[in-house]
Amino acid sequence: MQLSFDKYQGTGNDFILIDNRKNEIQLTTEQIAFLCNRHFGIGADGLMLLELEPGVDFKMVYFNSDGNESTMCGNGGRCITAYAKSLGIINDRARFVAIDGLHEATISGVNQVSLKMNDVKSVETGDGFFWLNTGSPHYVKFVEDVRKYNVHEEGKNIRYNERFSAEGTNVNFVEKTDDGIFVRTYERGVEGETLSCGTGVTASALVAAVNGISSQKNSCKVQTLGGNLNVRFDKVLESNFYNIWLEGPAEFVFYGSINLKD
Repeated sequence: MQLSFDKYQGTGNDFILIDNRKNEIQLTTEQIAFLCNRHFGIGADGLMLLELEPGVDFKMVYFNSDGNESTMCGNGGRCITAYAKSLGIINDRARFVAIDGLHEATISGVNQVSLKMNDVKSVETGDGFFWLNTGSPHYVKFVEDVRKYNVHEEGKNIRYNERFSAEGTNVNFVEKTDDGIFVRTYERGVEGETLSCGTGVTASALVAAVNGISSQKNSCKVQTLGGNLNVRFDKVLESNFYNIWLEGPAEFVFYGSINLKD
């Protein structure tokens, strides 16, 4: 099968995008894992199918690089919005559904995409960590000198500990900066660190707000290894957030085709 695709990235979080509006493409777990493999395939943190859905502009179907369908991906949601514009499906605004429900997105400037995330109604406080769901489950821990932190080993230990091993969790290590926070994320499904994670950045920004260290009252600037993002939100009580927006670049990288074995 000859498969056409586009490659996009959002702050280094990279994705294979496929137009499946005709519903002709059915990929196996093994095929998706092959396509995402950086040595034998195209290479990506994940793969998305853009499909039709009544009542909205499109549907986002997201797979991790291990080939399994996953929960919401924030940077993926921003990238598929930019992809939808390139296909002529939208102009500068989008309404689409993902596995966690309805999302809105806007495009402004040069490749700047803002994505509305689901409300967060609780933030669990543990022994030295926080846990919340921003469309995907996230463990958040503040550390010192995060740039030198062993994210892969420490993240793997938490992701596979007794509490989280069955369903898994993403793990974020966070350090306060002069004007916001710096975040590094170990992602389940990728089973390693990615340059950026949209739902992880969102989770970390909300935890920063709970702890009173956001860069501003209703927003937080976030640095990642792949670039800078911003999270805007409104807060009710201490750990109840709504009107949450993840903002940052979503950029086209290249397009191509690949001969995919059945």
